Amino acid sequence: MSSSSSDEVFEERFDEVFEEIFEDTFTNRVEAQTSNQRSRAYIERNREGGQDRLWNDYFSEDATFSSQIFRRRFRMNKDLFLRIVYGLSENFPFFQQRRYATGRFGLSALQKCTEAIRMLAYGSAADTVDEYHCTFLFT
Repeated sequence: MSSSSSDEVFEERFDEVFEEIFEDTFTNRVEAQTSNQRSRAYIERNREGGQDRLWNDYFSEDATFSSQIFRRRFRMNKDLFLRIVYGLSENFPFFQQRRYATGRFGLSALQKCTEAIRMLAYGSAADTVDEYHCTFLFT
């Protein structure tokens, strides 16, 4: 057997093995991604209802909580708070409400600012108030 023919045999066998490995790897990867997508559960968080409750509790004319309670919880008056919300939502994209890939709206500027200002008012880190964030906004 000549050197060139053994090189050709090696290359053909190498190509076959490479294609098998590549195909198996690709198939496994696609199956893993598909099974991950199927295993994710959707959790309804009722963000729209949270926005409505937040507004009704603190900012409507006949709010559930008085201005004094608002001031004690947020350490500022409502007018200043709403000016901050407006300023942040106008100047920083993070504080603007967006649609998710599913077409549903995320948290409103008011909801995002409420949590950020509460974290500042009480000196908490974001990961320590995550559960409280849901409780505060949605209960």
